[in-house]
Amino acid sequence: MLWVKAAHVIFVIFLMAGLFMMPRFFVYHQQAAVGSDEDKKWIEREDRLRRIILNPSLVIVWIFGLTLAFNGNYWGETWFIAKFILVLALSGYHGWLIGYFKKLSKGERPLTEKQLRMLNEVPGVAAAIIVILAVIRP
Repeated sequence: MLWVKAAHVIFVIFLMAGLFMMPRFFVYHQQAAVGSDEDKKWIEREDRLRRIILNPSLVIVWIFGLTLAFNGNYWGETWFIAKFILVLALSGYHGWLIGYFKKLSKGERPLTEKQLRMLNEVPGVAAAIIVILAVIRP
């Protein structure tokens, strides 16, 4: 199980890196004129981040995380339920990022740079709480 736990932590790091990067990419992407060469480059960068880091990491994190949860039989633990809810929320955040990427790809710019910068804080706050729940187990 230690290898499973190590793999889980490694892919959580990859996932979190992607969750921090994507909104930052969006801020810069929105500064590019729709249809410009710069716009096309940002679409390509965001798509690579999505395909190569975000999506595979999310799937692997869930596989190893569920393996650990079932092996440890944590389902009745309060700390685990809270952690699980936050992980579900982060997975939803991931889905929202993918949706926003699709909007940017179509030339839509529904949010301001300030709003995107604020949303960039979501994974950091969630990660801090998740780590406290998993390590301290209050």
